[in-house]
Amino acid sequence: MADLAAEDSPDELIRTARTGGEPAFGRLLSRYGNYLTLLARVEVGRRLQGKLDPADLVQDTYLEAHRHFPGFRGTTEPEFASWLRQILAGVLANTIRRYFGTKARDPRLEQELQAGMDQSSCLLVGQLAAPGSSPSEAASRREQAVLFADALGRLPDDHREVLILRNLEGLTFPVVAQRMGRSVDRVERLWMRAVVRLRQVMGGE
Repeated sequence: MADLAAEDSPDELIRTARTGGEPAFGRLLSRYGNYLTLLARVEVGRRLQGKLDPADLVQDTYLEAHRHFPGFRGTTEPEFASWLRQILAGVLANTIRRYFGTKARDPRLEQELQAGMDQSSCLLVGQLAAPGSSPSEAASRREQAVLFADALGRLPDDHREVLILRNLEGLTFPVVAQRMGRSVDRVERLWMRAVVRLRQVMGGE
């Protein structure tokens, strides 16, 4: 079983995919669906109030990653996750450019988007991890923000939504309540339950 786990680790999949293993690259990318969707969701929410579908952005990111993977020089999951964030930032910048009918490429926008995604990735762990907690040995070998994104994906929709709006988009409780169509008191209680539930799910990681 230990050998199977090693073969399935992201670092091993990166090495296998680099030698021409298409199935390995597909398995590798599939591990980042929740993560990339979450980052895209946050940036779209901040800039376009949800007028783009994050799933479409993620699919375009997969296509670009497949096209440019021969140029990827990293060997670890954190390096791969950072590379995917950079690609997603470029995809989103181009999509925003088309949305507003702008022809010229805007490198500054790409940099801002990547910085925003890097920040969201840090916030995901820094704000939602239980105080004093430490990852298990297995989880310590994984990018923590990716694990948190997967855990968020297993929460009920309203729990996930309140955590994204409050902790990642940084909205106040009154604004979150307005966005969710609920009272501030109900949103605050929902948020507390969501944090507890997320930490319980992460405890299993």
